[in-house]
Amino acid sequence: MSPRAALALLFCLSATMASAQDWPQWRGPNRDGHSPDTNLELDWNEKSPRLLWMVEGTGSGYASVSIANGMIYTTGNRDGAQCAIAMSLEDGKPLWTRKLTEENPNHGYPGSRCTPSVDGDRVYVITSDGSIACLDATSGKIKWSKAFKQWNGSMMSGWGYSESPLVDGDWVLCTPGGPDAMIVALNKMTGEEVWKSAAPASDGKGKDGAGYSSIAISQAAGVKQYVTLVGRGVIGVRASDGKLLWNYNRVANRTANIPTPICVGDYVFCSSGYGDGGSALVKLSKDGDGVKATEEYWLDKRVLQNHHGGMVRVGDFIYCGHGHNKGFPACVEIATGKLKWGGSKLRGLGDGSAAVALVGKNLIFRYQTGELALIEATPTGYELRGAIKPEYQKGKTWAHPVICGGKMYLREQDKLMCYQL
Repeated sequence: MSPRAALALLFCLSATMASAQDWPQWRGPNRDGHSPDTNLELDWNEKSPRLLWMVEGTGSGYASVSIANGMIYTTGNRDGAQCAIAMSLEDGKPLWTRKLTEENPNHGYPGSRCTPSVDGDRVYVITSDGSIACLDATSGKIKWSKAFKQWNGSMMSGWGYSESPLVDGDWVLCTPGGPDAMIVALNKMTGEEVWKSAAPASDGKGKDGAGYSSIAISQAAGVKQYVTLVGRGVIGVRASDGKLLWNYNRVANRTANIPTPICVGDYVFCSSGYGDGGSALVKLSKDGDGVKATEEYWLDKRVLQNHHGGMVRVGDFIYCGHGHNKGFPACVEIATGKLKWGGSKLRGLGDGSAAVALVGKNLIFRYQTGELALIEATPTGYELRGAIKPEYQKGKTWAHPVICGGKMYLREQDKLMCYQL
């Protein structure tokens, strides 16, 4: 079966609609950038979002927010430390703040990065100086914490850990980036180590250590595995025991590997920015008792590269911002790598890399300069449905937008804005 036919069949079988009105983790309920508000019909040319409230107290940082239990959770640097923060979903009023570090972590672009992962009555967070903690969702009390240094953890470069942890069944997973502990699985209730995975080989492109990505789940080749983008490229480790199954190195750069890979059946679509970046589709297949990765195609950085801000799959296509620190809207067909539209100098209001989320039939691009564009998710052509400037903008706008319950939440350093869509 051809890649195009296999992907088309998979899309038909796996299409689902999220029903929960929460956003409990990085990139939403299914960790794919899709809002659970599937029936919202938006056109900002006709009706712009309306600011409901704006509050202070989220501290400095680039973290987005999670929503669950009628509460908003985020992380930020405030009161001389990096903290986990909870607010009321109704009006953003503070509920609790919990210090996670003894002082503000020291790295480039100071501030938090982690979007908390909410699992029932617990919240899991990763600090930018390298530790994972489990907190009580109601009170913020720390139940357990583990420092990445116990696994000789390291980052590929000096901008701080940017991962949002993955809760999967009885485990919580994170990426310390150590030579024999690239990824670790922990008992989510106690923090005890379940397994740790080996790092990929140090030859080839990229650098040793963790990247700036977050883990995705794949069932490729009939093997459940955890996939992420690290310093040496995209890797897949077996979920049952953490065995490193494969490594695709070509997508790596030596500065910062950032976007979360897109797992689609037996395929992984990946991208990175900077000088060596580009995009690729990798096919995963059985190889004895393991899995091998085979490149289906490679797209040069001039064709498609996602610096950061992430990619969203809608049916047979992927939508993202193209270009290193550019964010030009682009649509690519997954099976073929054919660029359907965009990719160069096609943009309305806003500039810089764009964080992308899907709501209904439209994409929201939130640019580094703060502006937001509403773009129809269609492969037939670029259709801008309006753009807005937020009430507040400061520095580099890197926090991803969150859309659920008919509202849009925009974190901007020490402020959080809530818009009615």
